[in-house]
Amino acid sequence: MNLASQGGDSDSNLLFVNFNQDCTSLAVGTKTGYKLFSLSSADKLEQIYDNEGEDICIVERLFSSSLVAVVSLSSPRKLKVCHFKKGTEICNYSYSNTILAVRLNRLRLIVCLEESLYIHNIRDMKVLHTIRDTPPNPHGLCGLSINNDNCYLAYPGSNQIGEVQIFDAQNLRAVTMIPAHDNPLAAMAFSPQGTRIATASEKGTVIRVFSVPDGQKLFEFRRGVKRCVTISSLAFNSDAAFLCASSNTETVHIFKLETTKDKTQEEPHGWMDYVGQALKTSAHYLPTQVTEMFNQGRAYATARLPVSGLRNVCALAAIQKMPRLLVASQDGYLYIYNMDPAEGGECTLLKQHRLDGRQEGSGTSQDLTGHTQDKPLTHPGSATYAATVKQQQVPGSAQVSASPDSQPYLDVDHGAVGGNGEVPNMAALKLDDDSEFPPMTHKNE
Repeated sequence: MNLASQGGDSDSNLLFVNFNQDCTSLAVGTKTGYKLFSLSSADKLEQIYDNEGEDICIVERLFSSSLVAVVSLSSPRKLKVCHFKKGTEICNYSYSNTILAVRLNRLRLIVCLEESLYIHNIRDMKVLHTIRDTPPNPHGLCGLSINNDNCYLAYPGSNQIGEVQIFDAQNLRAVTMIPAHDNPLAAMAFSPQGTRIATASEKGTVIRVFSVPDGQKLFEFRRGVKRCVTISSLAFNSDAAFLCASSNTETVHIFKLETTKDKTQEEPHGWMDYVGQALKTSAHYLPTQVTEMFNQGRAYATARLPVSGLRNVCALAAIQKMPRLLVASQDGYLYIYNMDPAEGGECTLLKQHRLDGRQEGSGTSQDLTGHTQDKPLTHPGSATYAATVKQQQVPGSAQVSASPDSQPYLDVDHGAVGGNGEVPNMAALKLDDDSEFPPMTHKNE
């Protein structure tokens, strides 16, 4: 979640915060660099990497690999793809406009501009397809499924109403348009399996879940009726049984994705349950708007943040085999809550950690090995892993583009790739193996 243009605390050093695709790590961009944290323990926020340098407004890590994509406020049109453990830059692309969002999975890298989307092949970073002239999307709202078998991209189909365009990012073809809301979209998220997408509009009262790719509405949840809010984040848990939603209020909602069959098997347990069932039974006699309200699910569990009015990003993850709700907030803290999947109810705050990696009152944090942090990313002339595998020759120049308006410029350091202007080629790598992607330097036999 990009915080660079979202206001809030002017004294805050935080520009960006986001969880990786499987919620095993957290990336934080600041005015002085970026940090990566492990989420293996609720008791301690373990710092994996600390880069000091540019003002980083976007940093996205590919699962648990060493591949990161970063964008700085100083160069908002340039995307750098880096190997953070080796402190090397693989390549960088320059675009015709400001980069608003970056999404990664093991097949594709998506770059979102205000009125276009670029789809890169993550094996060699080449541009495979460009979606041009999209409706104005000033917040860079887009989603990418992390599942290789359902590699879908979602983006707003209108800036007037809540249409969701679904695009097959693997086969590079449009799939469907989902008329999700009457108001413009504010948030969206795919389930880990890529078979469902959750959406919320700028009104912020109703959250809907649709099947992918057919676009059938599966669930509808009411976040609230008293006030319209700005929903900033939606996230499924690993098996898509639960969905969490955070907003600019102090309450985070968790919804349980139960089918109608599951609900009808439950017996009423109290007077209010009997009243609710009676109202639903008679709902078909009432106006459509009233009927829809009765059929909308309510929050299964909630959590209360210590602050409100700030942007945040939420996630549902299993930490040490226990279900947790995670909320990283613009106030500079990660909040970890207990969640009871069987009973729901109020989630209790378990831990809170500063996003600068320090405990309250402690000194500078260390990495997982206890050593001081790695060196900054850019090392002119240093070897990258693009030079360790068979590469494709680009005649004449390291810049691959017809024009800056039609394609982004690819800049590759000649010294970093052996002086031949070669672009990265990772076709031989096992991208589903985090220990091999990116690989370590191959030694000559």
